[in-house]
Amino acid sequence: MQKSSPALAAFWFCLAASLPAADTPAPPAGENPLLTASPLPFHYPQFDKIKVEHFAPALERGMTEELQEVAAIAADPAAPTFDNTIVALERSGRLFARANTIFSSLNGAHTNPAMQKLESDFAPKFAAHRDAIRLNPALFARIQALYDRRNSLGLDPESFHLLDRYYKDFVRAGAKLSDADKTKLKALNTELATLGAKFSQNVLREKNAGSIIVEDRAELAGLSDAEISAAADTAKADGHPGKFAIRLLNTTGQPPLASLQNRALRERIMVASLARNSHGGEFDNRGIVARIARLRAERAALLGYASHAAYQLGDQTAGDVATVNKLLAQLAPPAVANARREAADMQAIIDAAHGGFQLAAWDWDFYAEKVRQARYAFDESQLKPYFELDHVLFDGVFYAANRLYGLTFKERHDLPVYEPTVRVFDVFDRDGSPLAIFIGDYYARPSKRGGAWMNAYVSQSGLFGEKPVVANHLNIPHPAPGEPTLLTSDEVRTAFHEFGHALHGMFSNVRYPRFSGTSVPRDFVEFPSQVNEMWATWPEVVQHYAKHYKTGEPIPAALLAKMLAAKKFNQGFETTELVAANIIDQAWHQLKPDEVPAADGALAFETAALQKAGVDFPPVPPRYRGPYFSHIFASGYSAGYYSYFWSEVLDADSVEWIKQHGGLTRENGDHFRATLLSRGGSDEAMTLFRNFTGRDPYIEPLLERRGLAQPAAN
Repeated sequence: MQKSSPALAAFWFCLAASLPAADTPAPPAGENPLLTASPLPFHYPQFDKIKVEHFAPALERGMTEELQEVAAIAADPAAPTFDNTIVALERSGRLFARANTIFSSLNGAHTNPAMQKLESDFAPKFAAHRDAIRLNPALFARIQALYDRRNSLGLDPESFHLLDRYYKDFVRAGAKLSDADKTKLKALNTELATLGAKFSQNVLREKNAGSIIVEDRAELAGLSDAEISAAADTAKADGHPGKFAIRLLNTTGQPPLASLQNRALRERIMVASLARNSHGGEFDNRGIVARIARLRAERAALLGYASHAAYQLGDQTAGDVATVNKLLAQLAPPAVANARREAADMQAIIDAAHGGFQLAAWDWDFYAEKVRQARYAFDESQLKPYFELDHVLFDGVFYAANRLYGLTFKERHDLPVYEPTVRVFDVFDRDGSPLAIFIGDYYARPSKRGGAWMNAYVSQSGLFGEKPVVANHLNIPHPAPGEPTLLTSDEVRTAFHEFGHALHGMFSNVRYPRFSGTSVPRDFVEFPSQVNEMWATWPEVVQHYAKHYKTGEPIPAALLAKMLAAKKFNQGFETTELVAANIIDQAWHQLKPDEVPAADGALAFETAALQKAGVDFPPVPPRYRGPYFSHIFASGYSAGYYSYFWSEVLDADSVEWIKQHGGLTRENGDHFRATLLSRGGSDEAMTLFRNFTGRDPYIEPLLERRGLAQPAAN
């Protein structure tokens, strides 16, 4: 694995040179665009004026102002009322929220060493700031007083729910602890924040430094000419002219494995992928993983919970550890059984060709394509010419939103962007009025973290009269110069998925910022976005966007039929790799403090957990291993990665409901919007689901979708 490159160092140097260092003297207040709301439409950020040196003073001032505002609320001599306490808290911290939202968003989408230093410096400060508010005894006393008489306050449903959430948020944050335990909690939170920042930076740096360098073009047989050309450009940019470089994505599996004919190179790629952040050196995260797990367990015990998982799940729709364990136990055996049947089909192809080897993890994608070709007479490479980015976006993602919700989109070029390939769109509602601004950031780059996500730069709020500015981020590889951006079917699905999150943010119609958009339980937030994936393969939609990038001809009906018929193909693999990642997540987070292994035992601990759960099938490694599992060690999914399965139960059931009620219709879209998408977190999550479907969810549609309802056919 290539650990560093002159080009990578030059890249960071150029970024750092263009953005002043974090310790540059702060500019005068009047020159800092973060200190006041942006004058641009919808308070869209002034990306062209924001510089690294603006963040520290804005964040510091924002925290100071918020603490002053909170102190005034806590010391108010008037008896606590909903307005002078809860609404006042909703109004506090505007500067800090604005500066921190832009900082954290840019640090994920377009970071540099100066930004990363700020992240490291401010992570413990942010933790201390949150604790200073949530552990303020005078403030909590006012919240407690209101909560105790909540039924007599005459609150409307959203306000009643807000009071309930504030009380629970403060209690879960430790507001009822003794002073001594609060001191312990603050120390735990500070260290955890520091470690989380370090973990995420290590993952990004390892990804950027760990490209697979290939000397001979012949080793790349199986890749298209455009992919080989892109690999040559990547190698040149990384300081290896005349060679080829394959950059790793954040997941264990890597796209080139499906096409590369050279088995030795496939093995190099998979071994390198699995070894990320765990093979010694400056980016090794094993020690950080073990320390985070122990600190989380200690914090959970301090707060009165059996484990970090118990603490986390107590505030989710799943409710408790036993429920999640039951879900995973239901999914694991049939998933692995399906994966073994799929592996047998591939082994038969290997044996028929006298391959002389047993199927390994680096072979799976390559031979899965051969099985797909044999069974359905097509492979993924036949689809890509029909999945050009603009067609997918305008004629697919936006088209479905227009048919369902009456939305229209207009690209604009007058607003500043933080990177030249970023695109901006006005979004107009069904009556033609402005609804939101949408930012599309689709391409991978070394300054961008892995994966795909949505974030809101400005969240909708009736309290402040604000409309949303939301962004989608993908990591699509740049094509070679002059070549079109052709997507894989997985990238198409991801584009629809992330836009589902964007719709959740854009349709938000709540009064209080606490409930805006995607501010819902973690195991519910993926549900609306997964529902939106259905339109990626809905016949009317796919026929509208799947057009050949050269001829404009629509995808042939026969190829489309084969693609749709193959939707359940490889579900054993896909479900098993996700279950395995979930087992790793729960294994780390169901531990007591003294059960957490040391750094050098971290990988063995994960292997033992997979064996115990019956998902230790070597040809199907977990989607993530702990040392690069950013979801659970540097994001909000700790003990919550099951959310994708949990949400998929709701999603699969909802998809069936939509199909039964006519599919792609305005009536269905308007109903989904009114009962769920517009409500944010303003009511209990499962109440919103029932408002949409009129009943509790069924698990059968999920089992059917993933081929788990009955044994997969050979």
